[in-house]
Amino acid sequence: MRSLDDIAEEYEFLEGDERYRLLIELGRDLEPMPDALKTDATLVRGCSAAVWVYPTGDAGKLHFLADSNAAITKGIVALVVAAVQDRPASEVARMDVAEALAPFDLRNQLSSNRTQGVPNMIALVQEHAARLAS
Repeated sequence: MRSLDDIAEEYEFLEGDERYRLLIELGRDLEPMPDALKTDATLVRGCSAAVWVYPTGDAGKLHFLADSNAAITKGIVALVVAAVQDRPASEVARMDVAEALAPFDLRNQLSSNRTQGVPNMIALVQEHAARLAS
């Protein structure tokens, strides 16, 4: 998975539809999530599309599998995952993920129902990190 900084650098030079295409590409590049893991327990609440996030790894190196049934939303969850992927749980628990995603200006780039679930995606990964870090 590409680093969030690398993605932000590319995103900055794109406009409109090109940004949508980049998000769709990021979603396609996500590590495949087995259908068996797409359950009610891994479903992120409050998203306009179905989004699943499954934590793996340990306190030393968090890892997440994620998927969505909508291409743009899958790209958004890919951004969230890119911000925290393979980092120590203690770092992710303290991290301001929303600030890390600020360069993407998602609220102004996408419709409100596409971004309404982002805080819930962030909360899910940080709550998992906090549990492992303690």
